[in-house]
Amino acid sequence: MKYYCLILLFCMASTLLLPAQTPFEAPPAWAEKAIWYQIFVERFYNGDHNNDPVPANMNTIPMNQLTPTGWKLSNWTGNWYGKDSWWKKQDGSFTDMLQYRRYGGDFEGILQKLDYLQQLGITALYLNPINDAPSLHKYDARNYHHADIHFGPDPEGDLAIMARENPADPATWQWTSADKQFLKLIREAHQRGIRIILDYSWNHVGTTFWAWQDVLKQQAASPYKDWFDIRQLDDPATPANEFNYRGWLNIPHLPELKKTNITTERKGGYPYEGNISEAAKQHIFTVSKRWLAPDGDTSRGIDGFRLDVADHVGLGFWRDYRKFIRSVQPNAYLVGEIWWEEWPDRLMNPAPYTNGTVFDAVMFYQVYRPARSFFANVHNPITAEQFRDSLLFQWNRLRPETNRAMMNVASTHDAPRLLSCFYNPGKYKFRAGPAEDAAYHTGKPDAETYQRVRQYLVHLFTSIGAPQIWNGEEMGMWGGDDPDCRKPLWWKEFQFEPEEYNGVTDPVGFNQEQFNWYQQLIRIRKAYSVLVNGTMEFIHVKDKLLAYQRKNATQTMLIYFNTNKHPAHFYLPTKKQYKDLLTGKLHQHGRFRLNGLQSAILLQVP
Repeated sequence: MKYYCLILLFCMASTLLLPAQTPFEAPPAWAEKAIWYQIFVERFYNGDHNNDPVPANMNTIPMNQLTPTGWKLSNWTGNWYGKDSWWKKQDGSFTDMLQYRRYGGDFEGILQKLDYLQQLGITALYLNPINDAPSLHKYDARNYHHADIHFGPDPEGDLAIMARENPADPATWQWTSADKQFLKLIREAHQRGIRIILDYSWNHVGTTFWAWQDVLKQQAASPYKDWFDIRQLDDPATPANEFNYRGWLNIPHLPELKKTNITTERKGGYPYEGNISEAAKQHIFTVSKRWLAPDGDTSRGIDGFRLDVADHVGLGFWRDYRKFIRSVQPNAYLVGEIWWEEWPDRLMNPAPYTNGTVFDAVMFYQVYRPARSFFANVHNPITAEQFRDSLLFQWNRLRPETNRAMMNVASTHDAPRLLSCFYNPGKYKFRAGPAEDAAYHTGKPDAETYQRVRQYLVHLFTSIGAPQIWNGEEMGMWGGDDPDCRKPLWWKEFQFEPEEYNGVTDPVGFNQEQFNWYQQLIRIRKAYSVLVNGTMEFIHVKDKLLAYQRKNATQTMLIYFNTNKHPAHFYLPTKKQYKDLLTGKLHQHGRFRLNGLQSAILLQVP
């Protein structure tokens, strides 16, 4: 009896350690507590110089499968706007030539920086595509089921392993050295309490994708011809090549997977009813399971997916995908990228994608854009009243649990860095770089911009939803839209050449003050549950002054913003004592002063 009781107690304790199974229609509980950090692996950190990219395994559109004479890895600490030695002999625009650059970021680099991420306070990583692909961005998959060979320790050995597989037969799939190192990354991140999701595009592949290559060779005889949106196969009886197909956004190097069972209008920026070719769909499911449950073990797998250009794929596929993913990992998190309904003025409605049948969240650009218009010094600013109304409009069309699980993005790999976005006063993401606007500010922002960004960050970390950081923002990095938002990160241990552009020179490097601000706000977010699950009520909304209350059963917090350049006065609404978590200062009931471009996070003292 004694041993039976001990066994029973052990089983009960083990059960308590397991996460509760998430209801199918609900986001996983961990998502609302996440502090997201987005990593673009190629530019994050080069931890292993023995696996650096080589021309034979690279491809970009300007390259046309060729690399320039004398090409070599770019200098991590070099002037971003300078020309590499091989570049000087080439023709082409600055933006085109940047596509040749490689810096060698890899999985070993992330492993070496896990302590840094833990020190910052990160609890969830969103990795841009790691699937094997010849480009720097990896959205042109060569293999969905393997990690990129140059992210792991043995690129040539991985190519040999892959050559022995039948990519159409999962029974032949092996784990390459890159795959194994990624599984190690998952393990070590999980040991630190950090979750990982992967970025995949189930809408298109690259022209080196194994099934597409078979179609090119065999045409009508290929068993994969129905995977893709092929408009006309080549007729071998004629000398001409009639082969014609749909590339995503008519980009020929990104062949689209074939959409099927379309029953409503298909238009970019709007949801539609449809699915994906069944055989391609089953391959996608198998790949997803491989990463969620390596060798059948979900404890070794990832925690979800970020899903690229989700509006270009039919809702029928996404509903089936959710069912499959949750059957494998009930606590997986699915976040979709939906963005522009009508660019550059109207953003998409998240509601059709977040009703419990499709995604748990979307990348919530919809709450960032009005925040920028309120906190930044832009050409068309909005008032506190308009900002409140914009937020309520977005939140009121979603479920409360969805709002709490939203990935609240500001900057990403597809948008200007936060400092540059605030420093340039034009329309959000419109002509947001020097290639589109010669007057765009590419260099170090002024002091006012830093202060306004720090105000916005107070809002980001005290608002509803999970805050997200694009890698390098906490280092004080700046840069316009892609490609300037994808510079190699400014690690503290490096000395960087100054940036020189249009006669302006700016010193660059790790900004400790900016890092400390992020770290402080993350600590506050993690320390007080009210910022995760508390209600939110606006208590002062007038012109450039804003205040709201977060409240749950045990905590009350008041957050104040003065976006004027001159001091303003607020009144504390209750006869309680409050502590400003940013400064440590105590405030009593009544009037208190807040200097220009300052914020306060006031916790009610018991």
